[in-house]
Amino acid sequence: MKRNTGWLTSGGFAALCGATKETLRHYKDIGLLVPAHQGENGYFYYDMEQFYDFYAISIFRQTGTPLDEVRCCLRGQHVPETLALLQAQRERLERERDKLDQMDFALSGMIRNLRLGASPDMVPKTAWFEREHLLALPAEELERELDLSAGDDALLIAVLERCGALCRQYGLRTDYQLGAIHRPGERAEQATITHLYTRVKEKTGFPFYLEKPAGNYLYLCCRGRWDISEGYAALCRHIAERHLPAEGNFYACDLAGFILNGVEENAATMISVRLAD
Repeated sequence: MKRNTGWLTSGGFAALCGATKETLRHYKDIGLLVPAHQGENGYFYYDMEQFYDFYAISIFRQTGTPLDEVRCCLRGQHVPETLALLQAQRERLERERDKLDQMDFALSGMIRNLRLGASPDMVPKTAWFEREHLLALPAEELERELDLSAGDDALLIAVLERCGALCRQYGLRTDYQLGAIHRPGERAEQATITHLYTRVKEKTGFPFYLEKPAGNYLYLCCRGRWDISEGYAALCRHIAERHLPAEGNFYACDLAGFILNGVEENAATMISVRLAD
């Protein structure tokens, strides 16, 4: 019997699929993907069309579909059931994509912040900053709702809880890196804070949205201290002495976050203000 030219050996089929012969053998043994032909020489061969079966199996396996469901789908050839399975897997992929997107946003923010935090302590610099989207909670509203005498930790917990609830409600991605917005020309005391904020990935229709515009910023890093009032004063002196065209709010952003801020010597905060074009 002459082998049909549309058949492929297990090695050829494995190469076509980017798989191994061991994987094909396993699929054959469990009845998931059985070679379509067996030649007179006893060897098994696959049809070209089975490539699509293998491709579907690969997608199903990567999305965590149980083998029994995959097997039923391939054997049954029932369009409504196959469609329902595909839709379920796509929904699962969307959930996984959201998780990965959130992790990527958080990790990229941590990397950026720690790199910025390596800047010399209390040395003003200029750099171009991209636009940032902020979920900014008004300080006055927080003061009305919270007992500020409970201390900074209680305020931090309340802000994180509020930000977390809003992000879940509106499907926002955040890195939970906290910051504060200060009025220009005032000291960095709690009374002068207008908003406490966290970064979010994109602008959507949610309350408390503020944009930190792109532009050339003057900034400095306060390292090894939680009290940043010295840094704020140093930045203001630098602006006044050099007559720099600073405009808009001052942003104080925690750079060390939850990873390093348990020890004061690891603390790092960046204070920045946009320079006029």
